[in-house]
Amino acid sequence: LFGGQIVGQALVAAARAVSHDEQVHSLHCYFVRAGDPKVPVLYEVERTRTGKSFSVRSVKAIQHGKPIFTCQVSFQLSQESPVQHQFTMPAAPPPEELLTQEELIQKFLQDPNLAERYRKHLNKIQAKDVPIEIKPVTPPDMFSREPQEPRQLLWVRARGYIGDTDMKVHCCVAAYISDYAFLGTALLPHRRYRPRFMVSLDHSMWFHAPFRADHWMLYECESPWAGGCRGLVQGRLWRRDGVLAVTCAQEGVIRVDQPPTQSKL
Repeated sequence: LFGGQIVGQALVAAARAVSHDEQVHSLHCYFVRAGDPKVPVLYEVERTRTGKSFSVRSVKAIQHGKPIFTCQVSFQLSQESPVQHQFTMPAAPPPEELLTQEELIQKFLQDPNLAERYRKHLNKIQAKDVPIEIKPVTPPDMFSREPQEPRQLLWVRARGYIGDTDMKVHCCVAAYISDYAFLGTALLPHRRYRPRFMVSLDHSMWFHAPFRADHWMLYECESPWAGGCRGLVQGRLWRRDGVLAVTCAQEGVIRVDQPPTQSKL
């Protein structure tokens, strides 16, 4: 099961247990067991606290009678404050000038000299039905083993039309989007290693300003640290007008195969 799907569905369940006027401002999740794609997921919501300004809902995702995921979601009634600031959005070319991930893969596949194992890998990616449009700002060479800075910029949006609906719906979709290719940022400096096992341990999000998940947003991802078979990634989703809409953080397990040692003979 895709982690972003579980986070998004858990947020849907939590949102149904608060009033229409309360909007999500943060969520904190743990992935505690592997999910089974063959059986439905049961979401159990506890009304942990309902206050005058803030409400907390606890969500458990259950399969085979055991929790696979736990989450705490906090909601807030709108409040004005003179205390406001944010970082500056990084410079990036507009999405209209960039190729989608699918178009980039198609360019690779047109290369007659592409090795068959790489061709199979790209066709496997192409076959996945991903409900997100992605346009990398500086797409990495998929087959290079050269280390890169643990940073990437992506334009992202949901496929199809969602419209001006309840903001909680857009937050649920953004939860799905936020987990896509996120942990991979931590592997960019270590491209000589082949990942053997990579899975999310936890995921947190903070929602700052209204946005449309079906409009282009710039996803700024960076990894400040990796070690002990774990990697930490942080992300910011920016609206096109420069407003910081969402901040994300995630830690995951990263296990890699050691590269073969070259013979000195």
